[in-house]
Amino acid sequence: MWVSPEEVVLKNALKLWVTDRTNDYFLLQHRRGHGETGGKITGLLVGALDTVLDSNARAAPFRLVLHVPGCQVSWVIASGVTLEEVQRHWKWLEHNIMPYMAVFENKEDAASFVQGKVKGLIAEEVLGGQAAREEDPARFREDLSRFEQRFGLPQREKLVTHYSCCCWKGRVPRQGSLYLTTNHIAFYSFLLGKEVKLLVPWAEVTRLERVSVGLLTDVIRVHTRQKQRDFSMFLNVDEVMKVMCQLADIALRRLLDSGGLTLDQSLQDPANITKRLLEEQALRQYVLSLFGLPRAEHLQEVMSCSVWTPHARCHTAGTLYTTDGYLCFSSHEEGQCTLIIPLTEILAIEKADSTSALPNPVIISVRCKRAFQLIDLQRREELVESLRERLRDLHWKQAVIRGHEQRKKSTMSSTPFYTFCYDTVQSDEEDTNIISDKALRHMVLADTFHPSQSDEYTNNSERVKERLWEDHFVEFGRGVHMFRTEKIQKLLATGVPESLRGELWLSFSDACSSLAAHQNYYSDLLEKCRGQSNVATDEIERDLHRSLPEHPAFQNNTGISALRRVLTAYAYRNPTIGYCQSMNILASVMLLYTKEEEAFWLLATVCERMLPDYFNRRVIGAQVDQSVFEELIGERLPDLAEQIPDVSWLASVSLTWFLTLFLSVLPFRSALCVLDSFFCHGIRSVFQISLAVLEANAAELSTCTDDGQALMILNSFLEHVTHEDDTRVCADAGHVNITTLITDAYEKFRCLTVKHVEMLRCRHRIQVLQTHEDTTKDYDWSIQMCRSHRSTCLTSTTS
Repeated sequence: MWVSPEEVVLKNALKLWVTDRTNDYFLLQHRRGHGETGGKITGLLVGALDTVLDSNARAAPFRLVLHVPGCQVSWVIASGVTLEEVQRHWKWLEHNIMPYMAVFENKEDAASFVQGKVKGLIAEEVLGGQAAREEDPARFREDLSRFEQRFGLPQREKLVTHYSCCCWKGRVPRQGSLYLTTNHIAFYSFLLGKEVKLLVPWAEVTRLERVSVGLLTDVIRVHTRQKQRDFSMFLNVDEVMKVMCQLADIALRRLLDSGGLTLDQSLQDPANITKRLLEEQALRQYVLSLFGLPRAEHLQEVMSCSVWTPHARCHTAGTLYTTDGYLCFSSHEEGQCTLIIPLTEILAIEKADSTSALPNPVIISVRCKRAFQLIDLQRREELVESLRERLRDLHWKQAVIRGHEQRKKSTMSSTPFYTFCYDTVQSDEEDTNIISDKALRHMVLADTFHPSQSDEYTNNSERVKERLWEDHFVEFGRGVHMFRTEKIQKLLATGVPESLRGELWLSFSDACSSLAAHQNYYSDLLEKCRGQSNVATDEIERDLHRSLPEHPAFQNNTGISALRRVLTAYAYRNPTIGYCQSMNILASVMLLYTKEEEAFWLLATVCERMLPDYFNRRVIGAQVDQSVFEELIGERLPDLAEQIPDVSWLASVSLTWFLTLFLSVLPFRSALCVLDSFFCHGIRSVFQISLAVLEANAAELSTCTDDGQALMILNSFLEHVTHEDDTRVCADAGHVNITTLITDAYEKFRCLTVKHVEMLRCRHRIQVLQTHEDTTKDYDWSIQMCRSHRSTCLTSTTS
């Protein structure tokens, strides 16, 4: 393998190299001890030294050296693992370089000529190989060459990166190189004459975890179905763990039945996967989760900046993220200050004059007559030009859509209508079921159906909350681009007024942007799926009357028909998900506080953005979060984990909490407070509240003898979590205020970040996918055995 010319000293004290062949300009040498029949102890020591010091990149067993007569400096120009490899390079030099060396009178010119030819050969190999897409092509090319020579895998095997580390066999460490490819984990070591090769397919990896072994605290343990391997002594163990989890996740999604999980288009082709791409994907996934953006968004720019925060009367430092359709800001401390601005809301982006106090300022004006000031933008020109280009494209698309909608309206009847029962299933009541387009869009069930008459105390409480939120809007803004700070958590814990709940849900989740961008989409869906009957509609029909049956809104045809339309329309929109249990509960609550079309987009936002992979045929996302929750119990509640060695059953009990966002286990008004927090902070708030519930019951759970007893304790606790407006109930012993529970959850577990949750999700998804694969194989084997047994019985009967 040709290597970039590197200066060496031929006369070294250790005499580690022996010259085999020589001519006027070149030397072929081998590492002392390699290829010799005698002096084995020398070779063992040199080989051990190379391995322990990780010097393989510069000290392959064989090498070619450029040595110009009279020059005191020499250069290594090629290296190889085998003698045959360097001999091929030697012959090439004799035929293509040696005939021209005599024409140089100056030794420096001769050396420059050879070095230029070698660099040219390296450049040709890089452009035509895997190394072309890497950050350091020359170094990656050397790593790739050694990997191919050591393991001899097919050319389609894509090396992603490699690290120096130790692999432990019992208590014996072996220093070597860890190669991570798109399909395998590979480890190579040569120590004291013993060569070790380890090759593990990602498809056989069942779990990855960081453990402590003796004095070593950062050990990566790789579990397979047969055994486990420990790797340690990494320079950056966090980076290695992240890359391994990503590669295992990608390989398992591609090779196994992932139960409806999607893989990003850029990762579909293994040949395109590089370490840089994995880093970009990890950052993109973090940004999508942190801001709750659509899964189709792609990250465009990431840069440091400061944003003027009027409520704090200062500039807040953080990071600016821009995607295809959003401009987002997060303070350095996650959760301290967050800002989301859809590009559809932006009217203008302007560059202001730079001063010493306001370096490189940018002013962003939005539709609600507000402006945001960004400073300290190092690449201001590039950012502004890129955003303006995207705004022009967006405005053009909006103009085209508006023109299409106007033409469509001109050909439609001026009095469109929709029936409550547009499918093959008849409603419970007579045919009073015609609803106008206006009613379809502007009817909120909670305004029409009230569970009970509110007392004076509740009315006063609502007015106080409304006043607090109105003051908050004045200071922090209103709508999607509201500044989200720690103060909003206190307001959420206190409670959201009924009159503002629907608006805040739409703003926090950004469902209002989807609604604004898809005019008439929902009504068109209803027309398309009218009269259709399939598995999803049958399942929806079975669950309609199980959705908040105690609420007056769903004790009559109006509410039931609205729920049917929303669920059926979404099943038609997203056939991959179709309909999943618990979607009916979420949709019914959304219909109480938002208009029907708004409830549809809220449901779509929850299923596709806020809880991705939850509502597929195997609820993979929910099971991954249960596994994450199990690890969080050990991290955040160590005393409880010590009392209960196996906390997996505690995590499994919480599955319903995550799937229904506590709506099925908490009193209705208390569950609404959890939902308020969820729409603002995402799944992180559900983890925090779940941990707070376990902590509040830690003493009783520690004495449980079985799962059933623990379930009774938790259910009893949750049933007695009441809303602050229920003053008479809250005064009773044994009741917990939901405001207190949410406040405790936030204060005690505020250090739980989105970045940490995403890292855990990536790691635990491997175990969940492998468990499903094993279950599927066992099921298929059982079916095969039953068929075989049946065939045997039939044969015996015939005989």
